[in-house]
Amino acid sequence: MDKELSEQFLRLVKIMDELREQCPWDKKQTVQTLRQLTIEETYELADAITEEDWKGIKEELGDLLLHIVFYARIGKEKGQFTLDEVISSICDKLVSRHPHIYGDVKVADEEEVKKNWEKLKLKEGKKSVLGGVPASLPATVKAMRLQEKARQVGFEWENKDQVWEKVEEEIRELKETVAEGDQQGSEEEFGDLVFSLINYARFLQIDAENALERTNKKFIKRFTGMEQIALEKGKDLSRMSLGEMDAIWEEIKKQSS
Repeated sequence: MDKELSEQFLRLVKIMDELREQCPWDKKQTVQTLRQLTIEETYELADAITEEDWKGIKEELGDLLLHIVFYARIGKEKGQFTLDEVISSICDKLVSRHPHIYGDVKVADEEEVKKNWEKLKLKEGKKSVLGGVPASLPATVKAMRLQEKARQVGFEWENKDQVWEKVEEEIRELKETVAEGDQQGSEEEFGDLVFSLINYARFLQIDAENALERTNKKFIKRFTGMEQIALEKGKDLSRMSLGEMDAIWEEIKKQSS
């Protein structure tokens, strides 16, 4: 199995080298032109994971692996790094940050593993435990990561009931700013409310980003179903009353439940 894996990986590297040297499109690519494509591929993988589409996951992982090899090829051309160095770097990092596996450190559970990970990052020169959270992450994912990072140094609620109290507090504050007609304040309080709800989801061991995406997909399915039913009845949604649309919506909900 290891031999087959090695052969396939080297085959991919060889194909990438050939494309970079012979294909007009591949020749022109830079790290900047690949950036957006990589982001798209990552989201396509995320979609496949949400749907538990294993065939899609396999395909998207291959696409991302190609991008990694592509970046490494460009890095080599620029004299910045090689693919060997990329692989060696991550191997060294994994060994160094898992002293409970490759050293004599004892851990009780996964929480201690995470805490040790953050401590080791600080020893490596990181100025803040939040420093590893990319600025360009989508806001929901970023909130989840920020909260998880803060948790590793003990900045955390004791239980989910305390978090829910915070959610209710933020709801009250949002209602107050809305009643006052304070647009800027309302936006700030709405953000605080969403942040608190994401925190609550974390305590429930729910992936807030994935939960919202599932709701998006459900809404799309039901709304397009409503459009189809209206079309079959010879009606135009824009000319229907909210009551008529709601009746169809409820019909679709019953069918999908």
